[in-house]
Amino acid sequence: MSREPSGRASGAAPDATQDRVGAAHEDEVARLAEAQARVVVALVAGAEVPDGFDPGRMRAQAASLIAKRRGIVARIRPDTAVAAGQDLAAEFAAYARARTAPPPDYRTDADDFAAWLRERGRMPPTQPAEPPEPPARRRWWSRIRGLS
Repeated sequence: MSREPSGRASGAAPDATQDRVGAAHEDEVARLAEAQARVVVALVAGAEVPDGFDPGRMRAQAASLIAKRRGIVARIRPDTAVAAGQDLAAEFAAYARARTAPPPDYRTDADDFAAWLRERGRMPPTQPAEPPEPPARRRWWSRIRGLS
């Protein structure tokens, strides 16, 4: 058997100390993940602020995140901004508070907000859109002076 730098023979089973350290590390990682999830839910879904955090700062950060989402949603779906009009900030804040989990992506957030406005009569029902007419194509040689 060869010796490892630690003095332990290679191929030997890990000792109980290493098992305890590994288990303690896994417990710490799980606790941290749970705490992070509570912070995210407090910021995104308006849940109770976890212990150890300043409620005023958490509210300010949550409002900032809602404003960021609102701006992105308005760029993705300008029809929602038009439909909500001057009430966009209030409407989006109410929509965001009504959600219990953050959306998976901005496109889903925009489409869900449009549906939320539609349910409240703020947007017209969806109508199947006709595909746009493709632009007229010109032959490459028609763009060269003297050939057309």
